[in-house]
Amino acid sequence: MTAATDERDVPDVPEDLLDADGARIESTSSLGVFATLRRGIEISPEIARGIWVTLGLASLAAAGRVVVPLAVQQTIDVGILADDGPDAGRVALLASLAAGALVLAGLCAALVNVRLFRSAEAGLATLRVKAFRHVHDLSTLTQNTERRGALVSRVTNDVDTVSLFVQWGGIMLLVSALQIVVATGLMVVYSPVLTAVVWVAFVPMFLVIRYGQKYVNRAYTLVRERVGAMLGAISEAVVGAETVRAYGVSERTGRRIGGAVEDTRSAQARSQVLVAATFSSGVLISNLVLSIVVVVGTLLGVGGGLTAGQLVAFLFLVQLFTGPVQMATEILNELQNAVAGWRRVIAVIETPVQVAEKPGATTQERGPARVTLRDVRFSYPNGPEVLHGVTLDLPPRTKVAVVGQTGSGKTTIAKLVTRLMDPTSGAVELDGVDLRDLTFASLRERVVLVPQEGFLFDGTVLANAAYGLRGGAAGPTTGPVAEPVEITPETRAAVEQAFVELGLSDWVADLPDGLDTEVGQRGEALSAGERQLVAIARAYLAQPDLLVLDEATSAVDPATEVRIARALDSLTAGRSTITIAHRLSTAEASDLVVVVDEGHVAEVGPHDELAAADGIYARMHASWISQTR
Repeated sequence: MTAATDERDVPDVPEDLLDADGARIESTSSLGVFATLRRGIEISPEIARGIWVTLGLASLAAAGRVVVPLAVQQTIDVGILADDGPDAGRVALLASLAAGALVLAGLCAALVNVRLFRSAEAGLATLRVKAFRHVHDLSTLTQNTERRGALVSRVTNDVDTVSLFVQWGGIMLLVSALQIVVATGLMVVYSPVLTAVVWVAFVPMFLVIRYGQKYVNRAYTLVRERVGAMLGAISEAVVGAETVRAYGVSERTGRRIGGAVEDTRSAQARSQVLVAATFSSGVLISNLVLSIVVVVGTLLGVGGGLTAGQLVAFLFLVQLFTGPVQMATEILNELQNAVAGWRRVIAVIETPVQVAEKPGATTQERGPARVTLRDVRFSYPNGPEVLHGVTLDLPPRTKVAVVGQTGSGKTTIAKLVTRLMDPTSGAVELDGVDLRDLTFASLRERVVLVPQEGFLFDGTVLANAAYGLRGGAAGPTTGPVAEPVEITPETRAAVEQAFVELGLSDWVADLPDGLDTEVGQRGEALSAGERQLVAIARAYLAQPDLLVLDEATSAVDPATEVRIARALDSLTAGRSTITIAHRLSTAEASDLVVVVDEGHVAEVGPHDELAAADGIYARMHASWISQTR
């Protein structure tokens, strides 16, 4: 019912005015890698739930992988090369014990996978919900600092990169790290000298990887930004497809999207080149290390420092060591991709909420609504003041029309009265209580905004109108996200009665399937006027104490305007109404006219009184009369 979900119902504010502290959604968080991981786990604690049990199982799984080298060493030295000749029974026993240990390690690894998958999915579901909820908590002004497609990308695509790492890379990194530790410990037992050779050979690679990860991090951060920009451009072109075709700008739009796609491809290619270089260096060094161990180990064996079984076992351990090292380079690259996505989601969650519910906020009883503005001033971030000390007292059950030139500040007043924005200074009061002291549930129950273009959800006319019902079968509608409406016989009866009382039953009867007619995405199966009729019915069902109309009849044809005018008579009867009037016919039918001029309230009074005076409204009305003749 409010315009919080409709990107079109936002004042046109220059881009440079939106660039202010706390008003813009940052492209990414500035946290480091480990700080990002810590913050991510703070936001989604389910990811780390039961981690010590998982670590214990992972340790058993890693320990199970060294069973093969141990079994090979014992089989060669004690079974095959025994002093009394090959001992088949001992070989069979060792093989059986090794097989049992491997089965147990496999079960542990499977349990690790299951636990990590469950905890990861639970944590990432929390991350998605928190990010999505926070987006809805942000003011429309803040939301519009980023394209809708790019914003949706953070809650979907960027979280998916985190999901991929946590479910796959996290498991592999955990097991690989433990495997390196266990393999190193056993290698030291067999030959401290060869262990030192292995580590000395790999230390330079670790340093190179650590240095290279900075560049990989930057590359993946750029990839996430480019993907968001590409999705934003594509979604904008899809939503505006009709305008693109109507103005014949398909080629220009195609070039723009093509440029966004090319930027994404270029960023992806650069990141993958860095990844390939890092991974290839790991493979090269691993092969060199294996060759060095064979040579040095053979020399040690000839000198009596190693038995044949120990040398073969050590070679197996080197493979267990180098495999995770090679894998770790790829996992670390995936980590950088995940961190880049995590940072973008965190940046959304940490964007300050400018219009927030105050702790200890109160509720109000329903009843006639009196609206008071006390010395209200407002300025957009980094911009000049657009309202200058506005003071108004609007009596209850009064039809008020707010008129003025484009850019005078009248729409800003509507946003402040519905608390889609808060004043820079001063107060907006409802029955003597500052709106900032009311709970959102209480405010949304009493105050309803009908924007210029009614936003409809994908569904039927019935379901969209029923969103206005308070509680009951339709469910609560005071939260930030519209919930699916349960259509019951009572719900249908209430909606049907609303359309009858609004004088719209004949229009409903002309629809293909009546109330069950599908409206399509954003209501595009209906005309602009028909969408507005549904929005009016939705507001009627909400039965607000205060109705704020942003000239709800401005986008309809004459026949529909007559229908809406009749319906509004029923909707506004006995109810406080503030209409942002773009047509002075609306002002003529109002009880009180408020004239806004360059951010000041210039005149207040009944239409007849202001029209007879020599003032701004009189000149506006005379000009309008001359144009309509």
